[in-house]
Amino acid sequence: MPDDERSRPSPAQPDGAAHVERRRFPRETKPPDERPVPPPALEPLRFSTHGLEPEQQFAAWQAYVAPLVDVRLPDNLTPDAGFKADHAAWNLGGMLIVQQSTPAHSYIRSEAKVRSNLIDHWHISILRSGRTWTEVDGHVSHGEPGKMELRTLGHPFRGRSTDAQTLSLYLPRELLYSSSSEIRNNITLSGTPTKLLIDYLVGVEAKLAELADGDLSHVLQTVRDMILTCVASSAAYSSPPEQHSSLPLKERVHRFIQHNLMSPDLTTERLCKELGVSRTRLYQAFEPDGGVHHYIQRRRLLSAHAALCDAANRQQIIDIAFAAGFSSAAHFSRAFSKEFGYSPREARNVAVPPYLAHAVAPAPEGERAHSFDKWLKMLGHNHAS
Repeated sequence: MPDDERSRPSPAQPDGAAHVERRRFPRETKPPDERPVPPPALEPLRFSTHGLEPEQQFAAWQAYVAPLVDVRLPDNLTPDAGFKADHAAWNLGGMLIVQQSTPAHSYIRSEAKVRSNLIDHWHISILRSGRTWTEVDGHVSHGEPGKMELRTLGHPFRGRSTDAQTLSLYLPRELLYSSSSEIRNNITLSGTPTKLLIDYLVGVEAKLAELADGDLSHVLQTVRDMILTCVASSAAYSSPPEQHSSLPLKERVHRFIQHNLMSPDLTTERLCKELGVSRTRLYQAFEPDGGVHHYIQRRRLLSAHAALCDAANRQQIIDIAFAAGFSSAAHFSRAFSKEFGYSPREARNVAVPPYLAHAVAPAPEGERAHSFDKWLKMLGHNHAS
């Protein structure tokens, strides 16, 4: 451009005013957030009878829930009518969340069923639709939408359900221990704290497929605290908690063992002395469990298993064995292999991911019932204190 044109005044400026060239620069834009989104931590274990022939559906459901309960159809129905049921389980490490839809049926967790497996978790049930009636020791708990039921799997129960959709939680008994209150068995809770908990769980349920590893501990801690709040605010707990000496013997022994699991002198003699019970009575109480020594050893093995599965725990296997209360590496290895069917080294290399870290991947189709049973058995044996 010629010099005389560059110095020519702008038409919009007064005569003689020099033109100042203004350069336009693009506005700075904030770069997009390039932080990687953490992958989902959970993958559900799903089971459905919808794809089966109607006459096969109920038998398939019976087999799937057999580790927990025995189920029967109402008297006026036959298996040929079909039984369309759905079950989705999410393993948060220290808690299982289960979504379930079933037609009307009855259920029983018998004394024999309780004896055949040692799980004594809390089962917390929230109905979206339908009604349930569950009896324990002559007391019937009535479940309906808007209420929350709590019962232990360590005690027999029986009941019946209409067509129902249910959201359930399974939590270790130890997770809900509280110094200020004891949760009684087979109770129904309602009221504002319970409604808040239900709303929170519905929100968690909607995000299950998106939760990352770092979210799991927060969810579990929040659920635990809210359950204890519901218990503390319930009119059923206005009386002082039970005195230690008034609790049933097995419950007292369970608590003492849990609090002293890593103590090297956790023996039958110490239990008898600390709890003021005779050796004969202690043996009689734990005869269905294979004896009190077997019960202690199994709890220790489960604790060691969880430590071996924890990718963040780099202790030597022998140190984990000693920490779990075993005095001999050879004894630990033999007992571990007998209990789980694989060696401690195999557990470290392959095993179930650790508590509050990863979900357990669903098993192949033919092993799903066994896998849900395994989730229940392994639940929470490395939980935070």
